Amino acid sequence: MNATDPYAPPTSDTGAITPVLPAFSGRPRNVTMNAAIVVGIIVCAIAVMWVVSYLVSVLGIGGVVLNGLIALVPLVAVLAVVRWVDRWEPEPFLARVFAFMWGAGVSILTALVVDETLNLYSHHLGVTRSQFFMITVQSPVVEEVAKGVGVLLIFLIARRTFDGPVDGVVYAATIAAGFAFVENIQYFGLALRDGGDTDLAYTFYVRGILSPFAHLTFTSCTGIALGYAGRGPARVGRTIGLFLAGLALAIVLHAGFNLGSALSENGAFFFYLIVELPIFALVAIFVLIARRRDAQLTYQALTLYARAGWFTAAEVDLLGTSGGRRQARLWARTHGVRVRQAMRRFIRDATELAYTRQRIQSDHGRARAQRDELRLLHAVTEDRQRVLTG
Repeated sequence: MNATDPYAPPTSDTGAITPVLPAFSGRPRNVTMNAAIVVGIIVCAIAVMWVVSYLVSVLGIGGVVLNGLIALVPLVAVLAVVRWVDRWEPEPFLARVFAFMWGAGVSILTALVVDETLNLYSHHLGVTRSQFFMITVQSPVVEEVAKGVGVLLIFLIARRTFDGPVDGVVYAATIAAGFAFVENIQYFGLALRDGGDTDLAYTFYVRGILSPFAHLTFTSCTGIALGYAGRGPARVGRTIGLFLAGLALAIVLHAGFNLGSALSENGAFFFYLIVELPIFALVAIFVLIARRRDAQLTYQALTLYARAGWFTAAEVDLLGTSGGRRQARLWARTHGVRVRQAMRRFIRDATELAYTRQRIQSDHGRARAQRDELRLLHAVTEDRQRVLTG
């Protein structure tokens, strides 16, 4: 501990880094977080079964299978974008599974339940809901709240892995991908059932080609807001305020897109070119800038640890830059599977260590972050030995 800075990284007690380093006995897992996520996945799986049952009742088993295969096309495109965004610091697999199943299960089921409930009360009250109201008000509010709550739950449960706006985009986009996938099955199926191949082709053109990233763009607003909440002090009011602001923007964008689509047959194409495409481009530019900023923060944090004796300057370049990581992975590929796996862990743990340093400096769960820091310092020591020895 540094006398002038009580939150500076601890100094390495092993002296100069050499090829022979002390091994770490084990890497404890966050059992509570993983258990909570597994329970969430089970709940989402139940919701998915309800949704599948509903789709089968409307489209039949054959319709669900056929249109599910067609809906895989935009889904693959969206997940490919999410994977690209998530490359610098990949999020936990279980958390991403929960996110996708929340979108495909709980979010869809929520929208269905709300719609059926409003239908029931409208019938009893003798009030007719207009299609315009459903498209421009009901759907944006209900769907974005349902998806946004999923992002918020991940933020609360997996807080230690929710390090910034890029992580928010990854989780929000994964939820949106699950939601859009199931929604596309329904839209494609109804188009085929009611209008034949021509209507299906048009619907696929609008939803699968023109606007596959629509839900991703909307819900990313909520994810980005929560990402910024994770970067600052852990204050409930601040988190709630940012969440509501991001959610409100998501609802407005969703409503605007639906409004444009409802005005005319060419509305979807018009809004794609004039509204959605520029907004999606802005989100993409934001992600690029945020990723670059995360890389800079990682490099700066690892430099601090290098000064404390935990890394060499060459390792900081190797672990803290995109070019260095590419070089490290290429080198590891030529030394066998074990070295490749060890290098992957080395990069992952070093990145997590850098984000932990940010948590310490931002006073966001500092006591826990300092415990994580000590664990990760020993972990990277073990990782280095595994890379060197195979």
